[in-house]
Amino acid sequence: MTPENFVKTYYPFAEKVEKKTGISAVFIMAQSALESGWGEKAVGNMMFGVKANSKTPEDKRQLITTTEYLRTATAKFPVVISVSKQPNGLYKYKVKDWFRKYNTPEESFSDHADFFFANPRYAEALKVKSDPVLFAEAIAKAKYATDPNYAATLKLMINSIKKRL
Repeated sequence: MTPENFVKTYYPFAEKVEKKTGISAVFIMAQSALESGWGEKAVGNMMFGVKANSKTPEDKRQLITTTEYLRTATAKFPVVISVSKQPNGLYKYKVKDWFRKYNTPEESFSDHADFFFANPRYAEALKVKSDPVLFAEAIAKAKYATDPNYAATLKLMINSIKKRL
């Protein structure tokens, strides 16, 4: 799928979520493009890389290979493929971990927004939810992802999405 087709296909879902929640549709699209590789890595309609937990029903989760950056060399995951120390002092993990899966991409878009409202650590971020750049910085600060460059990468995707609208 080309980036243009990605935006054309999924922007209506992002607009629907924005109308319901106030979270910027541009931000939603940028994060989805980043997390799903423009839809190419959306296994199980997983458009945002939301992790599953023990409360997630078994039929709504899937074990997926991912990369994590942590401060410890002894973190636990269902499967650890490799661990390497990085120049910045973090440990880069290649692992298999549990992620949510969905019946449709639209279900993923709705659940993604609900995820922010259900987690108190995003309370500050939600204060700037209508501004895609500020929201990207705030969710990165709240540790949405372990990648230390997550906010910067997300801001590049925001600009990419804006060019395609």
